[in-house]
Amino acid sequence: MKILSFELTMPNVGSWNGKWSGADKKYYVIRSVDNKTFEKIAGDSETPLRKGYYYNFGDGWGANVCVEQINAKEANKRRKISKGFCGYEWMINSIMEFNKILNTE
Repeated sequence: MKILSFELTMPNVGSWNGKWSGADKKYYVIRSVDNKTFEKIAGDSETPLRKGYYYNFGDGWGANVCVEQINAKEANKRRKISKGFCGYEWMINSIMEFNKILNTE
């Protein structure tokens, strides 16, 4: 089993003031994955996994999910500081299943 950290950020913001109200917080989900799922995401890379996935909502907003392989100590640290995932866990599921973020259509 491998431990993956998924971090959510909003690099493109379509709000009236150009800011995301959650920008000063950390949003992590930690998942343990089997080797098959890990290889689907990591590919053939021999370097530690750190990979970004971008999703354009089409309204000026865009989300980025950074996937990183971490150890148990770092996983515990990130769990403690995480403010959840703002309802975007579906992005994690899409990455794990399709190795990209797909919408429901």
